[in-house]
Amino acid sequence: MRRTALTRTRVAALGAALLITAGTAGAAVAHGGGDGGTRTEAREAAALTGTAKLYRATTEDVTFTFDAHLAAKNNMRPDKATGTFRFVHLDKPGGKGGWAEGRIDCLVTGGKVATATGIIERTSPGLMAGAKGGRVGFSVHDLGKHDRLGYSWAASETGGPDGTKNLTKCNSAAPFEQVKRGTGDFHVVPWKLEYPTGDVN
Repeated sequence: MRRTALTRTRVAALGAALLITAGTAGAAVAHGGGDGGTRTEAREAAALTGTAKLYRATTEDVTFTFDAHLAAKNNMRPDKATGTFRFVHLDKPGGKGGWAEGRIDCLVTGGKVATATGIIERTSPGLMAGAKGGRVGFSVHDLGKHDRLGYSWAASETGGPDGTKNLTKCNSAAPFEQVKRGTGDFHVVPWKLEYPTGDVN
């Protein structure tokens, strides 16, 4: 009886060890650590995504949309960011106004704050058309249901993007505008800056 009990104990211990090993191997495969397993891609270096309307006490309808990303391989090159942006400014929902959209050419994020720039490639006819080919900047503070947004033409005499090509990359005004509650949300993926190591002369 004693030998039988010992044998059963050893068998149980061996079974538990095999289960633990199998579980570890499974986890390794899920995370790309096993032979022949599907490898998951590294987290992107930074991102700014989402769409929302700005708060207005008037009937104005102002919407911004971003889909900006910095790949992990370009972690220390914010000017390698890719993606798109779009903004629409109407006098009222479905009313008169204009829109512009283009490609992202720089993205830097810190915590829940993002700054991005892009080149306007397409616009609606009229005032916005003069901005085509120019660089514009945006800033976003991701605060959950209380996001804020800023743009490079905040102090412009024209009240809108003027098509300047002199704006430096990843440059914009502080996020001074409020997002209208319930109209959308922005999401910022924090940038993990690689600090230099060793002595710097």
